[in-house]
Amino acid sequence: MMWNLRPNTKAFRFVGHLEAVTSVQFSPDGYLLASASEDRTIRLWIPCIHGESTSLKGHTAPVRSVNFSNDSQFLVTTSNDKSVKVWSIYSQHLLYSLSQHTHWVRCAKYSPDGRLIVSCSEDKTVKIWDIRNKICINNIIDYDGFANYVDFNPDGTCIVSAGSDHTVKFWDIRINRLLQRYKVHRGSVNYTSFHPSGNFLITASNDGTLKIMDLIEGRLLYTLHGHEVLLWKTNFDSSEYEKVLEKHVQRLHSDDPPHLLDIYPRSPHRHDAKSQSVEINPNFDVTNMQILDPPVVNIASSPTFPPSWQVSFKLYQISTS
Repeated sequence: MMWNLRPNTKAFRFVGHLEAVTSVQFSPDGYLLASASEDRTIRLWIPCIHGESTSLKGHTAPVRSVNFSNDSQFLVTTSNDKSVKVWSIYSQHLLYSLSQHTHWVRCAKYSPDGRLIVSCSEDKTVKIWDIRNKICINNIIDYDGFANYVDFNPDGTCIVSAGSDHTVKFWDIRINRLLQRYKVHRGSVNYTSFHPSGNFLITASNDGTLKIMDLIEGRLLYTLHGHEVLLWKTNFDSSEYEKVLEKHVQRLHSDDPPHLLDIYPRSPHRHDAKSQSVEINPNFDVTNMQILDPPVVNIASSPTFPPSWQVSFKLYQISTS
């Protein structure tokens, strides 16, 4: 589904996968949309009303996640076939596979500079891969549960994992240290997202809540309830919070990405957990922003677009009367 955030406009449903869709992402340049499915394929869509797409086939089991590199030239995917695969967007071909996980691979993400990939698996490991040499350079073992989701922070110096054991863990990969461990959810944590500043983290869980963590203070800020499909407006960039940030000037400046020599290579290792964070659950009144469902336009997948699509297509703004 592609939703237009302007009021009274149509949503678009892109149809092409034969089974459940498990992951979707816009390319950073906005020209493509990638989706993963239990039908063992990845689809690349041109996000316009024509619904043009092409299918990438290479996994032998359901595909769990898709993630574009920041330059929009490559795509990394994970699957229940225990592999991490890297694809060329330009040629639409598989480039190589990373195959050291021993169980289903839940998620993989590119580092902001495109030199590293982090992946997590139900084998209870988080692995960091050197893309240039196509080898695993760090193997973090966590016996308390497996990670459902992993990602780099905006400056690429740290990674976060969302765990089946209800925890969120934040590592500095330059010094190979677990910095923060949050156990504020009552269910498996499925997803995390950094604020662009890198100072805040939002998490989503099977317990039906979203949690917002202040990574500077190392504490839980808010718990958000009442979810169907909602957009939340934050005030994290307001002048009031600048007073707090003044105490932590060093965190306002992005650190340099880790040099590969700083983290390369490392044998498997387990991190000891720090003390748990205290849950803060403010009972703020939340304005009900829910509106009636917009009309939906079904867009069936058209035949595979030709090789010339890479340089010829444009995005068009879709408007409705």
